[in-house]
Amino acid sequence: MDDTASLLSLADRMLWVTALVAAPALLASLAIGLVIGIVQAATSVNEQTLTFVPKLAAIALVLVVFGASMLGLLGDFTAEIFARIASTAR
Repeated sequence: MDDTASLLSLADRMLWVTALVAAPALLASLAIGLVIGIVQAATSVNEQTLTFVPKLAAIALVLVVFGASMLGLLGDFTAEIFARIASTAR
């Protein structure tokens, strides 16, 4: 029973880490897409490729700003997983 609780705890933490790592890039892309969509609706410019470059630039900026903390979060989680594997193997 303890192994099942530990596994579920690890799966829960994994989902939270995934959400925290993906959220900044997804939210930036969503915000830029919404702004450009509103501008396109207001100006009647319906070009599908117009959103690509601003979204790409915003995601690059988010990765520059938040990349270190995202990698730190992933590194800490990876170390925790390997520590749990090592303690389970004993």
